[in-house]
Amino acid sequence: MVVGGGNIWRGGRGQGLELDRVIADNMGMLATIINALALQDALEQVNIHTRVLSAVEVAKVAEPFIRRRAIRHLEKDRVVIFAAGTGNPYFSTDTAAALRAIEIDAEVILKATHVDGIYSDDPKKNPKAKRFSSISYVDAIRKNLKIMDTSALALCQEHNIPVRVFDMHESGSITRAILGEKLGTLLGKD
Repeated sequence: MVVGGGNIWRGGRGQGLELDRVIADNMGMLATIINALALQDALEQVNIHTRVLSAVEVAKVAEPFIRRRAIRHLEKDRVVIFAAGTGNPYFSTDTAAALRAIEIDAEVILKATHVDGIYSDDPKKNPKAKRFSSISYVDAIRKNLKIMDTSALALCQEHNIPVRVFDMHESGSITRAILGEKLGTLLGKD
């Protein structure tokens, strides 16, 4: 699992802050570590074994991200929570999700979000926006759909990793997506 930090920090946009981009991105990475620890605690309260691996060194609260370590935890049936994005400014958690999926040889990326798929426009602003049941990486990039940043889409396309986009607020949707139910929109090859 790759967690975001937008509920805690959005880089100062709209808050009147004029922070250096690198500083703002570092603050965002720290926010993802907070969310990863919260998710770890919630999962372990229901007896699901987890490990938090961070791209930024925080040895007192998480293991460092090491690809082979992540794979070994998965082999031991632990949920691995990837924190701090890629560990680099200018890259989103979408790019981190694509990168980690490639590194652990994932079959699919499940992107739980605030809408029930990929739309032609923001469905919260445009009630006439069309929801796609599937769309190619090329079309998503060409249409400038804002479901993932271009770096993430390019990585997914290059490594042929499909992305299932679905509504995380729909009851049971995460479990159903994990079990392979065809929720939301499938982003992939033509």
